[in-house]
Amino acid sequence: MKTVIIGTNHAGIAAANTLLDTYPDQEVVMIDKNTNLSYLGCGTALWVGRQIDSYENLFYTNKEAFAEKGARISLETTVTHVDFDKKIVYCEKNDGETFEESYDKLILATGSVPISPNLPGKDLKGVNFLKLFQDGQEVDRQMSDPNVKNVAVIGAGYIGVEIAEAAKRRGKEVKLFDAEPTSLASYYDDWFTKGMDANLEKHGIELHYEELATAYKGTDHVDTLVTDKGEYPVDLVINAIGFRPNNELGKEHLELFANGAYQVDRHQQTSDPDVYAIGDCAIVYSNALQAEAYIALATNAVRSGIVAAHNIGGTPLESIGVQGSNGISIFGYNMVSTGLSVKMAEKNGLKVSYTDFEDLQRPGFMKENAKVKIRIVYETESRRVVGAQLASEEDISMGIHMFSLAIEEKVTIDKLKLLDIFFLPHFNQPYNYITMAALSAE
Repeated sequence: MKTVIIGTNHAGIAAANTLLDTYPDQEVVMIDKNTNLSYLGCGTALWVGRQIDSYENLFYTNKEAFAEKGARISLETTVTHVDFDKKIVYCEKNDGETFEESYDKLILATGSVPISPNLPGKDLKGVNFLKLFQDGQEVDRQMSDPNVKNVAVIGAGYIGVEIAEAAKRRGKEVKLFDAEPTSLASYYDDWFTKGMDANLEKHGIELHYEELATAYKGTDHVDTLVTDKGEYPVDLVINAIGFRPNNELGKEHLELFANGAYQVDRHQQTSDPDVYAIGDCAIVYSNALQAEAYIALATNAVRSGIVAAHNIGGTPLESIGVQGSNGISIFGYNMVSTGLSVKMAEKNGLKVSYTDFEDLQRPGFMKENAKVKIRIVYETESRRVVGAQLASEEDISMGIHMFSLAIEEKVTIDKLKLLDIFFLPHFNQPYNYITMAALSAE
């Protein structure tokens, strides 16, 4: 059986590895328009901010590794279109050479593309997006210019906040803009986002919330950002507004979700039984919502690639759904979440309650210590846990995995009240903040 995979980032890599390592009868063809594969884009801000020495280790595999396993790989190759009836993929290399690939099964792993607002001046030099490795290279090159002093970041989601930190670490004057009243509004409730905003301001980032960019000005290079509230001198603009699913190849043939992502079942199969869609171009099943959703995360992409590959290889496997677990660390302040915030639950029509607690991570006599705050969100009627958020200068990240499993298994808030949680002063308190938050629930 011949499987063609279009896209070689997290989802495509996971699918290819699973097919090549598990199913020896598979002929695997991998196609990508980029010059590289397997780039960990989440490390771009670490590299640009010089928190790591170089970008080399942000690539966790290479073309040669797959060639050794028997895959055929074509990089710097654009898929111009797919004939789904004849099951043929039409390709064009950067040098103009064209070729075709037939398939038995096709995996679309085309990811997402940055949202690009159609504003006056959008084509000026110095107006950038962050997605690909080359985008990171270009932003880093401009950041290295001593004449670049004022940086505007548009969008205060994960990527925007991270690149704002990176620019500040490079000695720039940074302004952060967003239409929402806080940063990270899609992932956290205000109790948490206001803590992050205070952290950003403490480190010298100027916040401009509930403010919309309307134009870029300049002759050849951008020199002014115009918003609905004023004009600001800029030498570099980084757009991080968000992403939309890249559905160009299949949008006329395959069923789509409300936002344009490919509609797939729990096997990652599209409306065409010979076509699978994985990663950021496809939907997932949200265990918190108990419904289909669009949650673009690298970990979701990897899992979807594994599921699709096993089904293609002949092992029936269903996705168990996702919680959308995520985290961020900015100037040493850590926030993690999974499932739904109160705000997002209510936006999706769920009636929820929540319980909050704040305490030190360890007993007060421990020298190394910091405050931790936690919110557990649960459905009011069923009392099942649907979300959790934690924040601290301590590394509290591992705790979120327990809540992810709790959401998946429909654990109630009451089940958590007397959960067996160990105590040792090096790690936590005898009255653990998870226990105390659960006990405080109505």
